[in-house]
Amino acid sequence: MMHYVITMSQTQQSVKSAERCIESGKKYGLEIQKWEATTPNELLPAFISDAGFNAMGFVEKYSRLDNCIAAFHSHWSLWKHCTEIQQEVTIFEHDAVVVDNIPEMLHNGCISLGKPSYGKFVTPSSLGVNPLTSKPYFPGAHAYRVAPRGAELLMAQAQIYARPTDVFLNRDVMPWLQEYYPWPVECRDSFTTIQKTEGCLAKHNYNNDYKII
Repeated sequence: MMHYVITMSQTQQSVKSAERCIESGKKYGLEIQKWEATTPNELLPAFISDAGFNAMGFVEKYSRLDNCIAAFHSHWSLWKHCTEIQQEVTIFEHDAVVVDNIPEMLHNGCISLGKPSYGKFVTPSSLGVNPLTSKPYFPGAHAYRVAPRGAELLMAQAQIYARPTDVFLNRDVMPWLQEYYPWPVECRDSFTTIQKTEGCLAKHNYNNDYKII
């Protein structure tokens, strides 16, 4: 099994956060590698056409359009990698911190590992693998595990229903998505490269020092 943290190597805050994620993983026996993020200035139309998704689903008031599409493509590139290497992959965003052991687990193909990072949520009622419970969609895409069969389904669904990454990972569209509890990963964010101010207000870590970069 491979473990990756999406990293914007030209952005100091991203690199520093990703290195914190890597160090947190070491405490629990995970060897996390950096995965180069797609950035807005690299987001050529060919990226979208090659992936086969429609950019119109990313238009919303909470995020900057190109940044949101680039973030989704970063995840998409790891789903593609997962299918190519035919191994399970754990995907972390740069602001993720591992706070507990992540055990081997049987799941349907894609399972959220992250504690909700914004808004209201429901706590799963049982330990271990659960249906997606905390929200109708992933409670932040900062930590999840995907198997090759799940990655194939996500890529196919992206051609129909591409959206901001966490909202895309939606149980109403993909009822097979799951969630692990107690959450072994937390989002410790102090900046965003994606959202506008409107998209930050519900973040649990949002305060006057929070940076939009």
